[in-house]
Amino acid sequence: SFMVIYTSKFIQPREQKTRPELFSGSRTHSTDRTMDLGLAEDHFSRPVGSFVASDIEQLKLAIEECKKLIPELPEHSERQKDTVVKLIHLRLKLQELKDPEEDEPNLRVLLEHRFSKEKSKSVKQNCDKCNTFIWGLIQTWYTCTGCYYRCHSKCMNLITKPCVKSKVSHQSAYELSICPEIGLDRQDYRCAECRTPISLRGIPSEARQCDYTGQYYCSTCHWNDTAIVPARVIHNWEFEPRKVCRSSLRYLALMIARPVLRLKEINPLLFNFVEELVEIRKLRQDILLMKPYFVTCKEAMEARLFLQLQDRQHFVENDDMYSLQDLIDIYSGRLSCSLTEIHTTFAKHIKLDCERCQAKGFVCELCKEGDILFPFDSHTSVCHDCSAVFHRDCYYDNSTTCPRCARMTERKQDEMPHVKEA
Repeated sequence: SFMVIYTSKFIQPREQKTRPELFSGSRTHSTDRTMDLGLAEDHFSRPVGSFVASDIEQLKLAIEECKKLIPELPEHSERQKDTVVKLIHLRLKLQELKDPEEDEPNLRVLLEHRFSKEKSKSVKQNCDKCNTFIWGLIQTWYTCTGCYYRCHSKCMNLITKPCVKSKVSHQSAYELSICPEIGLDRQDYRCAECRTPISLRGIPSEARQCDYTGQYYCSTCHWNDTAIVPARVIHNWEFEPRKVCRSSLRYLALMIARPVLRLKEINPLLFNFVEELVEIRKLRQDILLMKPYFVTCKEAMEARLFLQLQDRQHFVENDDMYSLQDLIDIYSGRLSCSLTEIHTTFAKHIKLDCERCQAKGFVCELCKEGDILFPFDSHTSVCHDCSAVFHRDCYYDNSTTCPRCARMTERKQDEMPHVKEA
């Protein structure tokens, strides 16, 4: 435990002239200085009984005396530094008396939040409810394991917003209209979340607009955090972070990796203007063509090649669903580099490393020349009916039908008379 740096002399009433006693005694020896600072006493231990109002008043009086003395002392002197330290610890002690720690449960459930008691003593956190510092040294605080909502223990009963993760689970869809504002009058000039009165003039509280929902919020529910807004990405290919409220920030963070955007339905013209999207779509289509080889290949399963896409499982399921993180990585160029590398690794296994996969290749039946072909090769074309693979030039130059399809048609016709006779 920490030692509070004040003595019984220090918290005397004003009329007893406490200021001259703040630094009493000689400073030539370290032991005298330690006793002067009060470090020999454990003032942070739990006192017997409870504090009364006079104890808090005495601490407030001592704090004021420190604040008055600091400017009067020589700048950067040891006495000034010691006084600042005293002031900090006195304020911590005052906070402890105002908000005494109680035995709190390790897990609490409220409005679908699952709050877990935090053990971190970091003070670099803010309460999502009251927007004040969480003093980890002396205050009990909780974090929701679902949406990472942080709050003081004393603020938990004031929470009115359900856990955002439940919304993600029940409704995995983005708002795809750009900043769908309805106006303050439709909100009755109140915060969209806590219903606090707000106005654009800041009286009684400043109205802050969330670019994702289009609604207005108070300064407690909207901290001017910024996030990339999906609607602006899909319609404008714009990735500039915009100001969003706290609940939207948590929702977007939980949704960012979910593949819920079907671009060819929402905005198919985007592929005409963004070349990177066309490149990624081709790589994904090739990976889907490689999938049957890996599913039936023992060596590929043992090597767990598909684990290279474990963060993007939807890439081995379809080629048209995207997450917001996918689009961000496409814009930055990271996805193109990583996916090209994975594509090369997969193709190398099928075409060079594995004899079983090589045996499943195709020979162009139109020219009957060249190397073994695979459906994901860039110079090939695949028959949509029978999945046979040909050289692209041979396939488009040949005016006849696919030889494999023709054979299959003849075989069916030959079987028809036997069926009728039977």
